[in-house]
Amino acid sequence: MNTEQTDILEDSLATMGVDERMALALEAAGKLSAQDYARAAHLAAEGGVSVWNMVHKLGLVSERDLADAFCREMGLKFVAAEDFPDVALFEDAVSQRFLKESRVLPLYLEDDRLYLAMADPGDDFAISAMEAASGHKVQPVVALPADIDNAIEKLYGAGRSAMGEIVEGLGEGDEAEADVETLKDLASEAPVIRLVNLIVQRAVESRASDIHVEPFEGQLKVRYRIDGVLTESEAPPAHSTAAIISRIKLMAKLNIAERRLPQDGRISLRVQGKELDLRVSTVPTMFGESVVIRLLDKESVKFDFGALGFDGEPLRRFKHILDMPHGIVLVTGPTGSGKSTTLYTALSRLNTAEKKIITVEDPVEYQIAGINQIQVKPQIDLTFSAALRAIVRQDPDIIMVGEMRDLETARIAVQSALTGHLVLSTLHTNDAAGGITRLLDMGVEDYLITSTVNGILAQRLVRRLCQHCREAYEPLPELVEELALDRYADEEGKLVLYHPVGCDHCGGSGYYGRLSLTEVLVMNDEIRRLVMRHANAGEIQEAAIDDGMDTLRQDGLRKSVAGLTTLEEVARVAED
Repeated sequence: MNTEQTDILEDSLATMGVDERMALALEAAGKLSAQDYARAAHLAAEGGVSVWNMVHKLGLVSERDLADAFCREMGLKFVAAEDFPDVALFEDAVSQRFLKESRVLPLYLEDDRLYLAMADPGDDFAISAMEAASGHKVQPVVALPADIDNAIEKLYGAGRSAMGEIVEGLGEGDEAEADVETLKDLASEAPVIRLVNLIVQRAVESRASDIHVEPFEGQLKVRYRIDGVLTESEAPPAHSTAAIISRIKLMAKLNIAERRLPQDGRISLRVQGKELDLRVSTVPTMFGESVVIRLLDKESVKFDFGALGFDGEPLRRFKHILDMPHGIVLVTGPTGSGKSTTLYTALSRLNTAEKKIITVEDPVEYQIAGINQIQVKPQIDLTFSAALRAIVRQDPDIIMVGEMRDLETARIAVQSALTGHLVLSTLHTNDAAGGITRLLDMGVEDYLITSTVNGILAQRLVRRLCQHCREAYEPLPELVEELALDRYADEEGKLVLYHPVGCDHCGGSGYYGRLSLTEVLVMNDEIRRLVMRHANAGEIQEAAIDDGMDTLRQDGLRKSVAGLTTLEEVARVAED
């Protein structure tokens, strides 16, 4: 772009209003499409509210992204919740209702100016009204709507939480034996809808992967799994249990009359500008149905080995077995250890125009362009084995089987590998060597295992240290000796580990996100000999270590020294 074009562009931007500049900036950042902005502007004009108020109501952009855009485009300062006042200002001059509807909060007076926290600093009416009420010139600053709401409730209201306010609209009574029509009516009431929306919204804000809604005697619990660890949250009263669970079941298109059998469903939602796929599972318990909702964020997931925590020698070894033209690659680990995400990342790497890829999954968690994905449906006899028999005739190059659950599925996978296909799948075992003994236990012949299995990756997930607040320390010499940490020291022989501390960025936990610990067993002649004589997992693991395999624990220690996680996290998931 030449100087003249740059000047024209700058003049054009200068003549634009703030709304247009913000819309362009958010579109350029991939946060808000032009179509969504146009829809919000149309609805805002009809409703007599600001366009950004409507954008927030529709959940098109997250609160934080909107606040950042206001700060950047209007040149305003951002104020966090901890900087809000401890006492209410102008309590007699302004009503709580006005503050709530306008989403503004008086902060402090300085040089005869009133600094006003605003969710929408472009709201000229709110600024004028506040100037008239206070008698001071207003200086807008930007704050998150949720922070403003909480502060208004605390300073000007009765101190109730958002959930407490919604709960006031709920009726009381025993709903345990309610009929289907009554449950439908309860689930369709505005307070129940708002409660369920609030529960999901809080999960998104806290980066939870799962929501657990659990009825107990006399209480209802809501817990979020954040970075792999369950955390209890504020919950609605027990008398709302039937209404809330019925609402979730209606959203997931489940049978709300059936409360004696487990059910599974899914919900597609847009929350704070994110496209979410919610997997719902219900099981009957002593005091009602327990509901677990798995949140899958289609936009934030990155199928990239580096982002997942793969690096160094384990990554090189895993890429080596993926690049083989045929054979079986297995990923093992317990439930929730990231096996599916690793397989999707592997498929994304292998997904080229020259290769036909077919998967058989239960369920299909993420859709990937260019890959044929089949959802297992046991109720119509579309099982893993039945689907596998059919797709072998579809001339695929690469096959992914969600899980090897039985001998029949394993044998078809082995036959597919023998006929020139690359087969990817998962197993539930504790380590890589255990994957081989598991196949032998299932009844797969030893000579077939040695002929087809290229390698096995075992993995666990640990919490990733928050890079904003982690604290370095020097480990005790006894600990260094016990864990053989000196092999990870730098050239000068120095060794540093890190403690979690906690800050605003990580919500006080000291951790933010997760990463994988991995061990990669590559099949070689020595391991093949051990398989043929049905050696135990310990002997196979020793042979793999001799071949250069780092164990899960060794990978965890290396990442602890690199400042990515802590020794406590490694000890939590990896055995000696």
